[in-house]
Amino acid sequence: MTTRLVHTRDELRSAMANRSGEVGVVMTMGALHDGHRELIKVARRRCKVIVVTVFLNPLQFAPSEDLSRYPMTLDADVALCAEEDVDLVFAPSVEEVYPAGEPQVRVHAGPLGDVLEGASRPGHFDGVLTVVAKLLHLTSPDVAYFGQKDAQQALVIRKLVRDLDMEVRIEIEPTVREDDGLALSSRNARLHGDNRRRALALSRALQVAQQAAAGGERDAAAIAQLARAQMQELQVEPDYIELVDPEDLTPVHALRGDTLVTVAARIGEVRLIDNTVIIIDGDAEVATLLP
Repeated sequence: MTTRLVHTRDELRSAMANRSGEVGVVMTMGALHDGHRELIKVARRRCKVIVVTVFLNPLQFAPSEDLSRYPMTLDADVALCAEEDVDLVFAPSVEEVYPAGEPQVRVHAGPLGDVLEGASRPGHFDGVLTVVAKLLHLTSPDVAYFGQKDAQQALVIRKLVRDLDMEVRIEIEPTVREDDGLALSSRNARLHGDNRRRALALSRALQVAQQAAAGGERDAAAIAQLARAQMQELQVEPDYIELVDPEDLTPVHALRGDTLVTVAARIGEVRLIDNTVIIIDGDAEVATLLP
């Protein structure tokens, strides 16, 4: 199979014209890694036609953020897609996606976009949902695949599809990690020297939270404090570490059911996020997917 690279709406429309069978899409900002590869593998097993989008969306970056530093590796991305038998890579320019400049009409994430990552990055999820809506319209998939690492993003995308009656199924796949537990991210390439070791603070904090819940702790504040102390041992101060309801992101005070533990921190100049879900059902155990 030959992986076809297209850059325009017309090329995309032409390439999809004679496709038949279930279409799966994996949306990315490029700099593909093994986490993206796993999403593609899952899509390949389940769908007849696989489309990967590669688009660095400026709407979800604030002026102070690292858009200019985000790695751009299109040749390598297409090569990875070819290895995984992707049918089509859609890599449009900013002008192709936003031909009239920054759109005046955008998709608003509502209250879910104002907390956690949204509080740290105002407007971020409006930018995410606007481009996801556009790319879903352009690629017309039956299924779209996203990763659990971006749990809040996954939740707002699911709400987007449900609330706006979009005819696409959203599948969330488990976070892919390095052997030492670090969640895969395109930003990891910018972790150098001691910062790579310090980055483990996020996954280790989540492990501490899991262990505390498994040991019978039900007080969310106590669990968060144990996780924070674990991060501080690696000289990392979290931007936030919160225990919230995975359906609406409201704070949890006492663990009685499914609880999303989510954390963010800046390691040097690199901002990382991670999460896990704790399920309380008799004994505490760890889930890998949002319910």
